[in-house]
Amino acid sequence: MNIFGSGRFLSHRGKVETEMVGPVSISGESLFSNRWVKAIGIVLACGVASELVYFAYKRIKRMCCDNAVRNNDQKQFVEEVLFFPDAQIACKEFFVGDGCRRLNCRFTHEHNSLSRLYTFLADAKQSLDVCVFVICCADLGDLLVTAHKNNVRVRVICDDEQIDITGSQIWRLRKEGIPVRTDNSSYLMHHKFVVIDGTHLLTGSFNWTRQAISGNQENLVALRNMRIVSQFSSEFEKLWKEFDPKRYNESSLHRYEDLPVS
Repeated sequence: MNIFGSGRFLSHRGKVETEMVGPVSISGESLFSNRWVKAIGIVLACGVASELVYFAYKRIKRMCCDNAVRNNDQKQFVEEVLFFPDAQIACKEFFVGDGCRRLNCRFTHEHNSLSRLYTFLADAKQSLDVCVFVICCADLGDLLVTAHKNNVRVRVICDDEQIDITGSQIWRLRKEGIPVRTDNSSYLMHHKFVVIDGTHLLTGSFNWTRQAISGNQENLVALRNMRIVSQFSSEFEKLWKEFDPKRYNESSLHRYEDLPVS
């Protein structure tokens, strides 16, 4: 196929119209091959580009996943540390109730350590395992009763010498149907921890008393590290079994009668 030849170019009338110099001769097979080369080049370029895009996507996704895991790991450790005493007693109704309706409320509506403790307890959806030396704060007792009425499983362990002290909430809790077990020991059940929904832990020096809230120097650490929470859950289950009234005589813990006679 001679597109531009070196000879004369004839018009459709058969006359010589012009003469061109510099022949360019392309056969049909050569033209077809060039088109295929271009097509293959485009396909290869698209393939390489798509691979690069996919590689970049996987790299970005992996970086995002690594960041998410890292952030999640960070969240699994210490969440908060609460320090007492508070300057004022937090209003329970304002923070976790239906709202404070007092015209001149004598409790504070500002956030503090007690208001945060209210929130932790009120947020329980499945279970509250409370293992504390003493419970004398009526507001905290109210939250346990409310949780129990909302079908949250509430269990309480406390020291046997503290159940009859002034302000003790233990008999009230039992009256409301909340199971309470005590140590029945000459030694103190001196734990202060709460496991919430099997995933969160509150632990520290804090006793559930008004003096601890507004007078003593106390601390309460909130954790959601499952490695630690699971150990406290196991400790609670062990004590719950040990302090079962039906098996007091089988318990390996020290009892009053185990003390040596002087």
